[in-house]
Amino acid sequence: MDKLVAYWEDFFQTERHEDNWWTRKKLLCEKRNVSIVRIQGEGHLYQELRHGNKQQIGYVLHLKMLMKQADNFYLEEQYIPYQFQLENGSIRNHKEVRVDSEQNTANAKAELVERDMDNSRFSYDRLTAVKYANRWWNSYNPAYRKFDVDCTNYVSQCLRAGGAPMTGAPNRGNGWWYSASSWSFSWAVAHSLRWHLSGSTSGLKGKEMEAATDLIPGDVICYDFEGDGKWNHNTIVVAMDGNGEPLVNAHTSNSRNRYWSYEDSTAYTPNIVYKFFRIGE
Repeated sequence: MDKLVAYWEDFFQTERHEDNWWTRKKLLCEKRNVSIVRIQGEGHLYQELRHGNKQQIGYVLHLKMLMKQADNFYLEEQYIPYQFQLENGSIRNHKEVRVDSEQNTANAKAELVERDMDNSRFSYDRLTAVKYANRWWNSYNPAYRKFDVDCTNYVSQCLRAGGAPMTGAPNRGNGWWYSASSWSFSWAVAHSLRWHLSGSTSGLKGKEMEAATDLIPGDVICYDFEGDGKWNHNTIVVAMDGNGEPLVNAHTSNSRNRYWSYEDSTAYTPNIVYKFFRIGE
């Protein structure tokens, strides 16, 4: 659609006084000494509703950004859902579709029941976890259920691919596990996985690290966007940039090789809190 192409051409030329994710992306790149060498976008229609002379259209914008940091190049990709109204040939109310974050505080304490279990380690295959993360970053393994808010389910699948053992079934408030008919809260709920990683002493467990630069590929970052104690999002580290900082993959707003801080996200607030977990320790 020519009008939509023109819209995005104008969008990418927007000056900094406009508060949008593209402005945040450019500022974040400058902060990291990263330049965007090339950007390519494709739209994929997923919804079209008609109301008289009006149309409501939903589509996903697939962005491919070739990034350069010093002498290193890498490709960052994001899928961002949008919708707009088409009225008499004009685009109106064009906006990003926000998906509600995962929140579940009721099960935080339930995850701590494993503290009295043994402290054995498991062998974590980080390479396999990262390969899985890159294989499924923008698609869905049919062996698992797909959730509307899929970030934690995706991270759990990556950890499982890396050899993390499942424990606690069939109690949904206990351990970390998945079956065809049920799963633990920690498998699919961002808040519960965060508390499981810091509270578990057997099976899947994590060691809290002080900074993002302490992480390595295969580790996990948890996000509380509002800083209100409700953990909203999880990502898996898949690579390190030229400054030794993590690049992550995620689902819900599917992305790969994204800079870990999410400062370019519409969900970002100045009150954001992170937790950094080394997996398997």
